[in-house]
Amino acid sequence: MTEDIAKAQGQQPPIPNPALQDLEVFVGNWHVELSRTSFLSNPSATANGFASEWQEKGAYLVIRQGDKQSPPFSTWIIGRDESTETYKLFYFDTWAVSRIYDMSFQGGVWKLWRKAPGHCQRFTGIFSEDGKHITACWEKSRTGNIWEPDFDLTYSKIC
Repeated sequence: MTEDIAKAQGQQPPIPNPALQDLEVFVGNWHVELSRTSFLSNPSATANGFASEWQEKGAYLVIRQGDKQSPPFSTWIIGRDESTETYKLFYFDTWAVSRIYDMSFQGGVWKLWRKAPGHCQRFTGIFSEDGKHITACWEKSRTGNIWEPDFDLTYSKIC
């Protein structure tokens, strides 16, 4: 997506931060299906999408999820210090929710987690072998000890 725009404008496409190269599989447009949601007015709703692209010439990966017309629409900014294996994901949505997650991505397994007083969360997403589908789930916990399912997602890459 970003690469095509850069080529059309006669520019070099962004080169991602070498510490983020493994995240190239995220770049593109995705269809998202939610299930078992309790936070949306329609529990069987589908999200209107997930788009990911490099920003600042590849220094960060930015993901935008949802539709600004039907909340929640969220922006995620992902970066990593090359001296560590853990990424940081900065999250903000149209409901004014702001969170910072730790993130890992290894062997096709995407994990996010945060431990906050009274509201811990963790996410696991498994990529298909071809990298075009992600089966994922969020879990929540008040203490970080006893976890319960929150909701499930299925991502399908469109382009």
